[in-house]
Amino acid sequence: MERSQKEAVVGSVRQKFERMSSAVFLDFKGMNVEAVTKLRDEFRKSGVEYRVVKNSLVRHAVKEHPWANTLAKSLTGMTGVAWSYEDPSAAAKVVKAFRKDNQKLQIKAGLIEGQILSGDAVETQLATMPGKDELRATLLATFQAPLQQFVQQLNAPLQNFAYLLKAKEDAAGTAA
Repeated sequence: MERSQKEAVVGSVRQKFERMSSAVFLDFKGMNVEAVTKLRDEFRKSGVEYRVVKNSLVRHAVKEHPWANTLAKSLTGMTGVAWSYEDPSAAAKVVKAFRKDNQKLQIKAGLIEGQILSGDAVETQLATMPGKDELRATLLATFQAPLQQFVQQLNAPLQNFAYLLKAKEDAAGTAA
C-alpha cells in the first residue's frame, strides 16, 4: 500500500472513531469466508459498520486519544473493527449472538465513551445494555405511569358508587 493510500485509510478510520458511539475489536482468525460474510450481513442489518484494518493504521488513527496506549495492547494479529454509531450496544449484541454458533470469533476489546473494555466485558456488559428502542419504551412507560394513576383516581369515586349500588341490590335481594 502506498503512503497516500495509507493516509486515506488512516483519515477514514479516524473519522469513524470520531463519529462512533462504541466500537468492538474482533479476531476472526480461523473463520471461513461464509461465516465472515454472514457476520458482515448481521452487522449491516443492525446499522453497524465493520471493516478489517491493519493494526498499525488503527494505531495511527487513534494516537491522539488518551486511551490509545491501552487499546494498542489489544491490536495484535488479525483485527476487525465494528463501529456502532447510534446504538452503542448494537455491535456487541450482534457479536454475542454470532458467537453462539461460531466460537472461532474472538472479542479482543471494546471502546465506549473513551473507556476500553475487555473482551469479556463487551460480551457481559455492553451486549446486555438496553438498546435505543428499549430505552425509549422504558421512558414512555415512565411518562405514562402517573397519567394512568391519575385516571384511576378519577374513576375511583364512580367505581365505588357502582359497588355501593351493587351491594344495596344484593342486600335487597337477600332480604326479600
